Amino acid sequence: MKTMVVGSGGREHALIRAIRKNPDVEQVYALPGNGGIARDARCVPIDVKDIPAIVAFAVENAVDYAVVAPDDPLVLGCVDALEAAGVPCFGPRANAAIIEGSKIFAKGLMKKYGIPTAAYEHFEDADEALGYLETVRFPIVLKADGLALGKGVIIAQTLKEARDAVNGMMREGRFGKSGERIVIEEHLSGPEVSVLAFTDGKCLVPMVSSMDHKRALDGDEGLNTGGMGTVAPNPYYTKEMAERCMDEIFLPTMEAMNREGRTFKGCLYFGLMLTEKGPKVIEYNCRFGDPETQVVLPLLKSDLLTVMQAVTKGELANAQVEFVEGAACCVILASAGYPEHYEKGLPITGEDRVWDHLYVAGAKLDGKQLLTDGGRVLGAVATADTLKEAVAQAYAVADQVQFENKYCRRDIGAQALKAEG
Repeated sequence: MKTMVVGSGGREHALIRAIRKNPDVEQVYALPGNGGIARDARCVPIDVKDIPAIVAFAVENAVDYAVVAPDDPLVLGCVDALEAAGVPCFGPRANAAIIEGSKIFAKGLMKKYGIPTAAYEHFEDADEALGYLETVRFPIVLKADGLALGKGVIIAQTLKEARDAVNGMMREGRFGKSGERIVIEEHLSGPEVSVLAFTDGKCLVPMVSSMDHKRALDGDEGLNTGGMGTVAPNPYYTKEMAERCMDEIFLPTMEAMNREGRTFKGCLYFGLMLTEKGPKVIEYNCRFGDPETQVVLPLLKSDLLTVMQAVTKGELANAQVEFVEGAACCVILASAGYPEHYEKGLPITGEDRVWDHLYVAGAKLDGKQLLTDGGRVLGAVATADTLKEAVAQAYAVADQVQFENKYCRRDIGAQALKAEG
C-alpha cells in the first residue's frame, strides 16, 4: 500500500512514524517532508500549497491513501482536489476547514449554536477596532481572522499594546491578508486543554488530552510561538470535565457543522479554557495540532491508518480507538531567537543516539549531515508510566542533541506536575 503525507514538520514526522506501523504500508511519501523525515519516508519537493502538483503526484504514483496534515492546503481545498481525482483522503474538505481558516466564521458558529466561548466582536475597519478598544476591559485578546502559522493571537495587557496590535495587523500587514479582518474577544482565565478528536461527521472520538506550552520563554513569558512543548494527558481534564465537553462542545460542534452543510471529516482540534463558569472554546483547528500530535500518537494503542480509513469511509463508529495508560512529554528544541530572528544551517549532532525519540520539525540534509532549517528544529519525546518520568526522560533525550544556539524551555510539564500534586 502506498501512502502520502502532505506537510513538512514534527507533526508530519509523528504521523508518518505511526502510519508506518501498519503492516500493509509499503511506501510513505512526504510532500515535501524535511531532512529528518527523509529517514522514514521518501521526500518529494512539492510545496504544500501547490495543489495541482500534489494531485498529479498522487495520481502518477498510484497513491492508495493520502493524509493532508497542515492547515493551508486543507483550507485551499487539497482534500477536495484529491478526492475528485479518486485518491482516498484523511482531512476535511475546504468548506469544513473554514472552522480554522476564519476565526470570524468559527466565532459566529459558536454564537449561533450556543457553544460556550469568549464574548467577542469582529472588525474589518481599523478605526472601528481602535474605537472599540476604548470600551473594553484589559487584558484583551486580538486574533487575526485567517491562518497565521499559530502566531496570529496577541494578548494585550494595556490599551497601547492593543492599539499597536490592531495597527500591526490591519494597517501594517503583519499577518498579510489574514490580518485584514480581526476578532477582539474577552480574555478568559483558567487551565488550557487541547483535545484532538477523530470525527466522520456522524461519530466523534476524542483522543487523549494534552497541554501545550505556547510562549517562548520559561514561566509562560515571551512571544507566542507555534508551541514549545506538550504533555499528555492533561491533569486538569478530568473524566467529569471530558463528559461535559463532549455534551456541551464536541458533539454540538459536529452537529452544527452538519447543519451548516459543512460536514467535518478528519481530525478536529479543540483548544479549550477551563474557566470558573465551565469549559469554553478558545479556538478550533481543522487538523492535528503541532506539537500535540507528538505526545498523543505515541500513546495511541490502535492502528492509526486503520482509524483514519474508517473516518474516510464514514465508519468511525465501528473502529477501535484505544490509548495506552501512562504519559508522554515533548520538549521542542528551537533556534535561539525563535519566533522572530534566528540562524539556519547549523550542524546537529548527537541525534543518532536518541533517534527513535526525536521528531524532526525544521532540518535539512547536507550529504549525511543534518542541519537546522527552522525556528522549531526537533521535538524530544518520551513516554513513561508517569508524567514525572516522561518529563525527565524527554529532557534526557533533549540534552543528548546539540546544535549551536540550541534553546528549549526548561519547564515543560511543570504546571501539569504541580496540578497532579
